[in-house]
Amino acid sequence: MLTRAFQSVLHVPFPEPRDFAVLNADLTEIEPVERRVDTLMRVETDEGPYLLVVEAQGKKDEKKRGSWPYYLSYLYEKYRCEPVLVVITQNSATARWAAQPIRRGLPGWDSMTVRPLVIGPDNVPLIAGEREAERDVPLAVLSAMTHGRGAKAAAILEPLAFALRTVDGESAAVFGQLVESCLGDPGAKEIWRDLMSEIRYFFNSPVAEKVREEGRVEGREEGMVEDRAGMTLRILEWRAIPVPDAVREKVLACSDLDQLEDWAQRALTAERAEDLFAVDGA
Repeated sequence: MLTRAFQSVLHVPFPEPRDFAVLNADLTEIEPVERRVDTLMRVETDEGPYLLVVEAQGKKDEKKRGSWPYYLSYLYEKYRCEPVLVVITQNSATARWAAQPIRRGLPGWDSMTVRPLVIGPDNVPLIAGEREAERDVPLAVLSAMTHGRGAKAAAILEPLAFALRTVDGESAAVFGQLVESCLGDPGAKEIWRDLMSEIRYFFNSPVAEKVREEGRVEGREEGMVEDRAGMTLRILEWRAIPVPDAVREKVLACSDLDQLEDWAQRALTAERAEDLFAVDGA
């Protein structure tokens, strides 16, 4: 009867059944099943509230594509709020896979269609400069989440760490957690954790307190000089490059932010610690 209704009344090409079985109509899950999304946020807008369901996806996983429609249906039923699925990945092939619509139902007549919004290396610009990161911190965070892996990880993560010092401590902590959740590369994750420890130190330091309470520009610059000089030396140490006392003293004695930024960038590719000053004739 239903097949006839599909074909003659609804004009949906439902295939002819060969057999059928009546199943239990109770959809209650007796056994607890763990289902967890990476990040879930409620966002209030002028058009109404939305739920942002954020999934960090390292590789193709068909089980995930089976879970995503369930997540969205369950969240809507629980919160009565429109859910939006966002997939973040560092892999171009995974991005193309995740962007494919998930269709459930008949060919040509979907009962449900899930269209993930995908953020990946092909649609997020690479930000590897400190000033560029400071101009748009959220975009720099997305850049680190999608490009921060392999040999170029330090060049992306280090400018972002400096840029996070320009936002409030709570926002910096949230951004830091989001970046870490998307870093699948163990080396990049270790670098980021070291950088985040420096960020936490910065916001708990007397210099940062002076900036927050008194708004003194010189205090902020003093803290940035100290942090940038220390970061330049740590990059060399991460790369297992010996740092002679003369190089360490010169870096720590420098009070020029632009010069220290140049040295920090050179530290990412230098073969010897002395190469930091090669262009300066030192």
